Amino acid sequence: SSQASKMSLKVQTSNITNKNDPKSINSRVFIGNLNTAVVKKSDVETIFSKYGRVVGCSVHKGYAFVQYSNERHARAAVLGENGRVLAGQTL
Repeated sequence: SSQASKMSLKVQTSNITNKNDPKSINSRVFIGNLNTAVVKKSDVETIFSKYGRVVGCSVHKGYAFVQYSNERHARAAVLGENGRVLAGQTL
């Protein structure tokens, strides 16, 4: 069921998006101008997981980071989501 796969996504995704090795930095996406009053971590994970495997996600006031398993996924996410309007704000 979709519920089971959603549960496993929760468990696998860490809050750690600040590792400094070059591979991690290149596969990390910064999401600015995020309406974090409305958009939650689970929403960010759902939106960005369609571009590849999300291994980390951290949401802060007004912005978030998504850590992918590789750089190709990160680039695809930037191309796909840059300029998107989410909860009334342009990402």
